[in-house]
Amino acid sequence: MIARKPGSALLAASLLLTGCGGGAAASPDHETVTTPATTPNTLAPEVSIETAPQQLPGLGPKTLAEVPSEARQAVVVTGRGKNSSASTVILYERTAAGWRAGESWPAHNALRGWTDDHRVGDLRSPIGVYTLSDAGGLLEDPGTRLPYDRSASFTASGTGFEGEPLAGSFDYVIAIDYNRKPGTSPLDWTRPLGASRGGGIWLHVDHGGPTQGCVSVAEEHMKELLLALDPRLHPVVVMGDAQSLAR
Repeated sequence: MIARKPGSALLAASLLLTGCGGGAAASPDHETVTTPATTPNTLAPEVSIETAPQQLPGLGPKTLAEVPSEARQAVVVTGRGKNSSASTVILYERTAAGWRAGESWPAHNALRGWTDDHRVGDLRSPIGVYTLSDAGGLLEDPGTRLPYDRSASFTASGTGFEGEPLAGSFDYVIAIDYNRKPGTSPLDWTRPLGASRGGGIWLHVDHGGPTQGCVSVAEEHMKELLLALDPRLHPVVVMGDAQSLAR
């Protein structure tokens, strides 16, 4: 079970100043559940030892050094450019043969692209390697192995930067462990680096336009990620523009 803090339902409104969570409506109606699941076959067919990469493709030595040795799953988010809001997402799983890749999914990141020094309101997504510990959403747990907080506070409203409706954006979310306390709901307000460094950075359902700082993919792909990620495999997200990741 996720550790809950008093008044946690009120935290969603505060996310407006820190990350993509800022349209969530505050509501005391929530439940926290953790459900075992069977990992779906979301990855590509078996790859031979000769063709499976031994290192995650597209990553340079600096980025690779940040990937924990125990990580057996990596969600790699590659931005089109430093100032672009378009990116792709691939789920990799480490096998005896090397890193096995899943499908490539189109995604959005922050309106102004990427940064090595994320700050509140900069409308850029933080570059780096972060663990993935907790999930939640407005909808019922689809069967993830991650701790899952189902709450009405994940309600999204209003419109995005291109006038697109935000409704449904937080049907499913996975908290990216940037400036947050792992082991808590994605709605938790704890900011170990300080409030000025932002927070509320999530993987969530794509609404058809740039985000405030999160990474978004289609709802079907969010559900696939939730079903595939396994805490026993120490999943991480590796995110940034292609040039930065290649360093």
